[in-house]
Amino acid sequence: MAASPQTEKFAACLRMLKDRSGRGYDRLGKEAGVSGSSLHRYCSGLSVPTDYRMVHAFAKVCGASAEELRELHRLWALADTDRDVSAVTAKANSEAEAEAAPETDEPAVPVEANPGPDDDVVPSEITPDEAEKPPRSRLAEKLSSRFAILAAVVAVVLVAGFVWMPDTSTGGASPAAGDELLHSRACKSVSMGQHDECVRELQSLLTRAKGRLAIDGDFGPETLRRVTAFQVLAGLPATNVVDDATKKALYAQKVSMTTWSSAKVAQRIREVFVEDPGTAVAIARCASFLDPLYVLPNTNGSRNWGVFQISDARLRELDGTPLRAFDPEWNIKAAHRLWSVRRDFHDWPSCQAALKGTPKS
Repeated sequence: MAASPQTEKFAACLRMLKDRSGRGYDRLGKEAGVSGSSLHRYCSGLSVPTDYRMVHAFAKVCGASAEELRELHRLWALADTDRDVSAVTAKANSEAEAEAAPETDEPAVPVEANPGPDDDVVPSEITPDEAEKPPRSRLAEKLSSRFAILAAVVAVVLVAGFVWMPDTSTGGASPAAGDELLHSRACKSVSMGQHDECVRELQSLLTRAKGRLAIDGDFGPETLRRVTAFQVLAGLPATNVVDDATKKALYAQKVSMTTWSSAKVAQRIREVFVEDPGTAVAIARCASFLDPLYVLPNTNGSRNWGVFQISDARLRELDGTPLRAFDPEWNIKAAHRLWSVRRDFHDWPSCQAALKGTPKS
């Protein structure tokens, strides 16, 4: 069975750290205290470790920063929860199928072991006791089949009636297709870890504003980063919450998240950091993947902003703001000012440590 979206995102983060370290699974496993084969399974999305301490140890030997560790823990928690939910759902589906499997003249299809919540539901095998029962008449089977179809149609009609029933509490009807979905009661709360059409609508609006992210209906760290960036660009408080003001700004379509490409960012860094252009580009790639609108939260509540992930504290020292930090020209020159203090990259210790012994581009 394919890995869940949460597991895939967690595995992708592990692979990024592993690739950045430039070391193999066996060597990293020895340093982190886990087998290389286990690391390979985790990085491939085949399984999720039950103990986060192993994840933390692996990330540390890969040179992960505090911000990356925080994000990795968030991804692991979502993947771990998703695995537990999938297991419970699979067990419930299996038990329900075993109890309610309909009799049929055709050979039954065996149920796969531990089917996932998205797997097709198929009838379980006929038990010996059921096989000894006298056969039902063809007329009874036809009537039973027609009754089941009729009951299903009635259920669909009833559900549709409830969905489209006028909302007397708000004095209006539920939004129809084309209306502003995020303002509906169904999307009153849109938050981290959510996976539904409300998140898909949010992502669609962000991409319409030229934000770079996938539209998969999954509210993960990348969506959270884009929401925060949009709020800053819209002149709203960076609350990380999709509140009414944020929804209104998204639908107004007056904010553009258009920014420099990674190639243009790298070129400008080389022009500013003439003293050590290769290392400067590598540091920025480690910190933000050369994304001018990259933002990461810290465990103390502060955040890092832009190409060189300048912290809130450094922004105050540089007379900057999150909005200015999203300007790649300002961010790169501000980073060079920080570098000029000691003419080194001491402000980026995690990335500097991770880059030791690796080629600079």
